[in-house]
Amino acid sequence: MEYLLDAAQMKAADSYTIRRLGVPSLKLMERAALSCVKVMEKWKPDKVLIVCGAGNNGGDGFAVGRILLEKGVAVTMVFAGCMERRTEETVFQMERFLKAGGKICNTFVLEGYDVVVDALFGVGLGREITGEYLETLDQMNAAEGKKLAVDIPSGISASTGCVMGSAFRADVTVTFQEKKLGLCLFPGCEYGGEIVVSDIGIDSSSVIGDRNVCYTIDAEDADGMLPNRPADSHKGTFGKLLLIAGSRGMAGAAFLSAYSAYRMGAGLVQIYTVEANRSILQQLIPEAVISTYEEFDEEGLKRRLAWADVVCIGPGIGISEISRHILNTVLKEGKVPCMIDADGLNLLAEDSGLMERLSEGDYVLTPHMKELSRLTGRPVESIKTNRREVLKLFAEKYGTVLVQKDARTFVGGADRQIYVNQTGNAAMAKAGSGDVLSGIIAGLMAQGKESYEAAVLGVYLHGTAGDLACGKLGNYSVLARDLTDQIGPAIETIKTKKH
Repeated sequence: MEYLLDAAQMKAADSYTIRRLGVPSLKLMERAALSCVKVMEKWKPDKVLIVCGAGNNGGDGFAVGRILLEKGVAVTMVFAGCMERRTEETVFQMERFLKAGGKICNTFVLEGYDVVVDALFGVGLGREITGEYLETLDQMNAAEGKKLAVDIPSGISASTGCVMGSAFRADVTVTFQEKKLGLCLFPGCEYGGEIVVSDIGIDSSSVIGDRNVCYTIDAEDADGMLPNRPADSHKGTFGKLLLIAGSRGMAGAAFLSAYSAYRMGAGLVQIYTVEANRSILQQLIPEAVISTYEEFDEEGLKRRLAWADVVCIGPGIGISEISRHILNTVLKEGKVPCMIDADGLNLLAEDSGLMERLSEGDYVLTPHMKELSRLTGRPVESIKTNRREVLKLFAEKYGTVLVQKDARTFVGGADRQIYVNQTGNAAMAKAGSGDVLSGIIAGLMAQGKESYEAAVLGVYLHGTAGDLACGKLGNYSVLARDLTDQIGPAIETIKTKKH
């Protein structure tokens, strides 16, 4: 598990280490500088440009410059900050750099460097970059040499990944103690290059247990979350999933979800769909039980709900009056964990009374940004810039697990830390991809996984399947059905990577 700290959380950890544990700030700064130099030594530079600001990020940069001078490297040091706003640590490191024989400039040429080091702004940047700073960043990006960012590329918000006017484009970012959340989110993740996390002795234990701190998982974590597959088992061991999916002309959504649930390991899947889909689904997925309706059949639906261990409703069901009655019955009569996706979410958004029922059960909701906008009444852009806040408020108000789908999908729940998924790619941006995710998560829930863990693991595996499919077919040609074929290999991949 890797924790992803925002600017305030990192500042709190830093302050705790210095003030409560008594570790001098300058000692941490020296360690930070040494870790940057260690990365640069692999490039064997002869001439390095370092651009420093007035804050402690600039102090790191001056320390880097002094160490490089002592190693015989030619350093062009540029101070682009305000002298009156220098921190005590930066003043100290600047003086040490000068005593080591260094010189400080206000301008620089764009050619002749092996490495360009960005120490202009750190994680505390909270304003748009304009004026001379903007020009300096553009010049740094245009300069020759490999690009290294100290802690975070200047101009990237450590908390949201947003570009604050402009940003340094690094080949490598040496970030200290914990990976910054902004380095994982778009567009910030496109500016950081290779991320090297360096342990410099900051005690982050005081903050990482806070439920407001995000985290991500790796293959070893995912492997440990997989449901057990005992040898002495039968189809009932791995759960009965009732999948309510597919209106007329939308049999594909039902197929993709059901097929994915089976691929994920569910024992028995019953598809409840319109009669018009029966023939095609029986041909596409003979393993599934197909039950159908032509009009709303409350008693028949209740019997199927009583049969199920888990319910998934929404993929392709449409927003007809019959679909509304079905969703209302599921929310009213369902006694088992339930996942709501796609048209199920759109129906929810139309009826505040249905929304209020969510707090009475165990629900997983999987909206993309537009669906979440309908559910919350907030514009998409507002959600994108306040993702954690929106997720937390919704999950706590309705007591649900929320899978907030986007290029970086978030998973959260009431009193649970937010998971940030880093698997997956743009090849997955195709119709049907969400139906596959629904089936994977529902398949895990059917096998007894608790809803939040099923959502986290399901999102991770879905992205891993997408990465494998992209590796085989390229970034353009992946279809949703290709994701289903890679679910098994994705599971085996995490077992392989673990070892």
